[in-house]
Amino acid sequence: MNTSISSALKTTLKATACAALLASASAAFAQSSVQLYGQVDEWVGSQKFSANKSAAVVSGGGMSTSYWGLKGAEDLGNGYKAIFTIEGFFLAQNGQYGRFTGDTMFSRNAYVGIESPYGTVTAGRLTTPLFISTILFNPFIDSYVFSPMVYHTYLGLGTFPTYNTDQGVTGDSGWSNAVSYSSPNFNGLSATAMYALGNTTENGAKKWSGQVLYFHGPFAATAVYQYVNFNNVPSDLGSFDSSGVPGLKSQSVAQVGASYDLKFVKFYAQYMYTYNNQQITSWHVNTGQGGASVPVGPGTVMASYAYSRDGGGFNQTRQTAAIGYDYPLSKRTDVYAAYLYDHITNQSSGNTYGVGLRAKF
Repeated sequence: MNTSISSALKTTLKATACAALLASASAAFAQSSVQLYGQVDEWVGSQKFSANKSAAVVSGGGMSTSYWGLKGAEDLGNGYKAIFTIEGFFLAQNGQYGRFTGDTMFSRNAYVGIESPYGTVTAGRLTTPLFISTILFNPFIDSYVFSPMVYHTYLGLGTFPTYNTDQGVTGDSGWSNAVSYSSPNFNGLSATAMYALGNTTENGAKKWSGQVLYFHGPFAATAVYQYVNFNNVPSDLGSFDSSGVPGLKSQSVAQVGASYDLKFVKFYAQYMYTYNNQQITSWHVNTGQGGASVPVGPGTVMASYAYSRDGGGFNQTRQTAAIGYDYPLSKRTDVYAAYLYDHITNQSSGNTYGVGLRAKF
């Protein structure tokens, strides 16, 4: 064979092999991915819970709780993907992981699952459908500092001595030992079902929830139901004896919400009915929230009011109102200022105000 032809053939074969390897590597890279993301939120101001004293604070999570996460996906072919997510909260003001002392490292989410054309199945520690509905339909979203609806839903029952109240939802915004199914999106309509075990020999320690979400143009709506059942002291809910609510056997929560965006103003509304079953008696709580967000300059003005009234127990009324302004410095960074007023029957009023900075990555 001619030497020059042989040399050219070898060069061509090497080039072809290299191209094949590169194509193979590119395809493999396209089939799987891992992403690092999160946010850091710090605010400075004053905070006074109802029936407590005020304190000057440098604290985290003014508008959103700080967290970091890793998520990944691998293409399995035919429309199927293997997915995973691990997300942990942290307190930037002191470097502590979690939202409070004793919180788990990946308390936001920690799961694996399969995405398919027929829906998504996940298992592990999962964000609850009730939390999703609560934050999507109020203007302050997931703020545990300035959102009236978050106060009434998650900062009540079981939060003694911060609050001396029998209002609110048991448990957390995330459930451990859970399995969830989420349907595909059908023209804006989707549904989710979740079931969580106590992982103990007590079969009564269990939780389940169902949710429907609808998004169409400027209109959005939700309906969610959550049931928590346990034998007095479930392993992942803790005892309510110290909160003035001993012997709590089960809790049922139903919530509906809606929003409508007119561009120059977006309206929000929510209603929640909570039924608490004790060993000896029971009581219920009615909660409503109304709010709006209005674009002003490059930023947004937010306002919200929530009202709760229990039908027994402490026979309390709770009223909470908040107003704030969020100003974007970039696509990932914003500054904000907000004020919240909180009052519970026969207790001194709470007042929280401050300014903060939130950076996403």
